[in-house]
Amino acid sequence: MIETHDIVRPAGELVAGLQAIGSATASSELNRLGVRSAHIRGPVSHTPGRCVAGPALTLQFMPKREDLYPVDEYADPEKQLHRHVLYHTRPGDIVVVDARGDMSSGVFGEMMLLYFKRRGGLGVVVDGCVRDIGKVRDLGLGLWVRGATPNFHSQTDIFPTAVNVPVACGNTVVMPGDIIVADDDGAVVVPIKLAPALLAEASRHAEWEEFSRQRLSQGGDLRTYYPLSEEATPEYERWRRARHGAGA
Repeated sequence: MIETHDIVRPAGELVAGLQAIGSATASSELNRLGVRSAHIRGPVSHTPGRCVAGPALTLQFMPKREDLYPVDEYADPEKQLHRHVLYHTRPGDIVVVDARGDMSSGVFGEMMLLYFKRRGGLGVVVDGCVRDIGKVRDLGLGLWVRGATPNFHSQTDIFPTAVNVPVACGNTVVMPGDIIVADDDGAVVVPIKLAPALLAEASRHAEWEEFSRQRLSQGGDLRTYYPLSEEATPEYERWRRARHGAGA
């Protein structure tokens, strides 16, 4: 019997806060915290307008060796580790798959992701492909992948080897339980230990950007309002106090 480990999930308030800031702010603030690039390069949004954040369930693929894995799509289903990662799904989870950038294997299809969706899964990030992509889009999941293929998960060059282990998705390290923030700009990995500091910094950043956005939309000078200049800081502080009350 195959046994795989579950992940430790972060507090819901932390995840919700990171979802609100989006991937671009998460990436830039992580850079200030010492992580040069947390962007998962390769997978792009196939569900425009979706923004999700949640803990990462991880799945690792390796190059195919036929003596280690059956070729038949339906042979020994319970030995197929791409099923086991989905068994761990709880509401709000995101599956992250290191599929080695392979463009000929559909890691998941409609039936597998229907199960994931019904268990409360939010999104899928795959450094590779899915199949049944039209029907998968209709499920309402967030989908960040390289593309689509008609082939099943182990039909050609790769096969699943481990669940909830460190993976390199898009050449970016993802630890099980890291928080993924994904939207139209792409998917970003937030290391769980940095998540509280990131949220605190990003919330301040988002607030002055909202002020700057308002002033730029009113014809304000870019040199004054983006980034927020020393000249504009007193004006921003007045705006902030009015927004939050005198004690802010």
